[in-house]
Amino acid sequence: MEIKLKRLDDAYQMVALNESGNSIIMDGSPAIGGGNKGMRPMQTLLAALGGCSAIDVISILNKQRQILDDIHIEIKAAREPEAVPSLFTEIHVHYKLFGELKPEKAERAIQLSMEKYCSVAKTLEKTAKITWSYEIVT
Repeated sequence: MEIKLKRLDDAYQMVALNESGNSIIMDGSPAIGGGNKGMRPMQTLLAALGGCSAIDVISILNKQRQILDDIHIEIKAAREPEAVPSLFTEIHVHYKLFGELKPEKAERAIQLSMEKYCSVAKTLEKTAKITWSYEIVT
């Protein structure tokens, strides 16, 4: 795995590229001189958590022969106040699953993702308490 970063302006905006040429834009907050023209690095970490878990949940539900029409994930997190570095201390992930899903299968898919398969969750749980909830929208 390889990521390359390239600075895009004279402040903090940069692009991160993977081996396939896919990219994300990151920037700093205006409070530190950034232009707020991209996600901040800690926000990308939360986005990675959501993406990693979504991939797991979709895959597990497919294997369970559950028809998932769509998935939305909302993540809220708290960081250590006044600390440098300011690590995440609490993260809550809320899954909104769309489709005719059996609740026990949906819950099991999420549990497996968060407790076993999602590498990002397993990395973040070393410093943050991660909780989750879900709802099924039919």
